[in-house]
Amino acid sequence: MKHISILVPFESVPAAIVDPRYMFTAANEFLKQAGKEPLFDVHLVGLAKDVSLNGGSFSVHADSTIDQVKKTDVIFIPALTGDLNKALEMNKDFVPWIVGQYKNGAEVASLCLGAFLFAATGLLDGKKCSTHWLFANQFRDMFPNIELVDGRIVTEEKGLYSSGGASSYWNLLLHMVEKYTNRDIAILASKFFALEFDRRSQQPFMIFNGQKAHQDEPVKKAQDFIENNVSDKISVEDLAAKFAIGRRNFERRFKKATNNTPVEYIQRVKVEAAKKQFETGRKTVNEVMYDVGYSDTKAFRDVFKKITGMSPVEYKNRYNPTLAVA
Repeated sequence: MKHISILVPFESVPAAIVDPRYMFTAANEFLKQAGKEPLFDVHLVGLAKDVSLNGGSFSVHADSTIDQVKKTDVIFIPALTGDLNKALEMNKDFVPWIVGQYKNGAEVASLCLGAFLFAATGLLDGKKCSTHWLFANQFRDMFPNIELVDGRIVTEEKGLYSSGGASSYWNLLLHMVEKYTNRDIAILASKFFALEFDRRSQQPFMIFNGQKAHQDEPVKKAQDFIENNVSDKISVEDLAAKFAIGRRNFERRFKKATNNTPVEYIQRVKVEAAKKQFETGRKTVNEVMYDVGYSDTKAFRDVFKKITGMSPVEYKNRYNPTLAVA
């Protein structure tokens, strides 16, 4: 039997507690149907036996408190919600328990914004991690020693796992079901829960919001200039000259302030503008390409696919409501 501990943090998302419990209890049923013994002993584990969530709208009764669980095999850290600094403070007593269990052989996985509590343990320092794309800048600011992997659905390194944003944690759950059982059981679970199997990226869902929570005013002005001149061809040399900064110094400051190089920032702003046109307009791919300052079809397609994980045509066909109805 593999002992699974699903944490019940204060200020957490109820679904991110219920869903992993449902997944692994269902996997037990699939194993029984295949003539095999159930594998997962699933427990909800809290700092208290009863945890009130969402301002009292939900209450979760934990099976155990952390002091009662001396040994576990897998720990799931559900998504946090609300003020993340407050949530970390409220749940800080989980940290030494998680670290101790990992050192004792347990694997640890975070779901969506559970990555913030996971990161607070220090176990991810120097390693890769995923979380919700919308909170990427905040995560990098709070945990600069962790390599946040933009767009990744699942990361796995030395028994430490993390998932991307919102419902993408289901793909991590599937990944771990397959690891602990076999692919047949995981495929059955994907069909039962109506999940896309082997989805690797949250890139198509990401909305680029430039990081402006910094104090470098020339860089902010450069960001504004890029965003206000999407249709122009903008070079790094032009930006550096415009704001009277040497190119190398400008690139260094821009990267430090925004977590993107100037070229990456320009590309992301242009692709975000193109996405909005594809979602709501009737223009062709070439017309949109020209609108956002590209003249080379291959270059536009390559940059668009690198950032979104889809070609311009694929993105337009998926997200344009007129095409969807047709």
